[in-house]
Amino acid sequence: MPVDAAAVLPSLLDRRILIIDGAMGTMIQRYKLDEAAYRGERFAAFAVPGKEVHVKGNNELLTLTQPQVIREIHEQYLAAGADLVETNTFGATSIAQADYHMEDLAYEMNVAAAKIARAACDRYATPDKPRFVAGALGPTPKTASISSDVNDPGARNVTFDDLRDAYYGQVRGLVDGGADLFLVETIFDTLNAKAALFAIEQYYDDTGHARLPLMISGTVTDASGRILSGQTVEAFWNSVRHAQPISIGLNCALGAALMRPYVAELSRIADARVSVYPNAGLPNPMSDTGFDETPEITSSLVREFAEAGFLNFAGGCCGTTPEHIAAIAQALEGLPPRRLPSAQSSDLPLAA
Repeated sequence: MPVDAAAVLPSLLDRRILIIDGAMGTMIQRYKLDEAAYRGERFAAFAVPGKEVHVKGNNELLTLTQPQVIREIHEQYLAAGADLVETNTFGATSIAQADYHMEDLAYEMNVAAAKIARAACDRYATPDKPRFVAGALGPTPKTASISSDVNDPGARNVTFDDLRDAYYGQVRGLVDGGADLFLVETIFDTLNAKAALFAIEQYYDDTGHARLPLMISGTVTDASGRILSGQTVEAFWNSVRHAQPISIGLNCALGAALMRPYVAELSRIADARVSVYPNAGLPNPMSDTGFDETPEITSSLVREFAEAGFLNFAGGCCGTTPEHIAAIAQALEGLPPRRLPSAQSSDLPLAA
């Protein structure tokens, strides 16, 4: 049965580094599903008048058409030692689903995805090792901060209100499906993330629901040390710190080796816990997973982060597999978690 994550997580994090699962998309690729498999029986005849519609690649749709595949993936990560599994909802917003003409399914996708993850976690949870469902809120394919027209710096293809409304529906579905916490992840535009955070707060205000723990994870896109919308890691943290997340972290875009200076910076400045779930190195289309790093390489790099005192959560993003997560869990076993800075050292000004 689920536990009260808000009550249990802090004490667990004081004792050890918690393990996040690995890539969902990488694992789905292993099943080699075709268009018919993505559609399933329910959407076999799905069509939009006047448009050629393909749904292969809509991984969130598999929650409805191939739920056993998604549950198998969750259970493989849980068996590998994951404490948290992310719901298969990275693109389950009405904005992202509009690319497939399936925006009306967004709420249903989130409910179903959370229920699948909940069932998997409940199967593997023990009194000594509870498992948690992290409701994943991805960045959407649109950006509120960057122009969509090179000739018009003020042009935008999405508004803050559009994003807030889309995220509100996702939040509602994740809670209704049984998520233990929220993970606003792979943030390349902080304004998009702020819309997600606003939607979460609005949901609490509207419903009176008890607050769930919140994890926030950004994406440094290259060696500039900035997210795509231009912020440094420190600026990013100060832009979202008001949400009082249980953790701030980085994922995706880079492998662990290139992430190190930015993880070190977050560990130095943040008065929240720190999470890291890197890609398995840089992309390589010739590799079976699309990435080169073996479990041994990735886990050794993540272990060095832990030995340096940077980590409270660790896992994997693109290209990582249950083998990577098992190696990370083994490599971090017994290593102490990062301690929160003292009140004096973490007394940083809030963003305006």
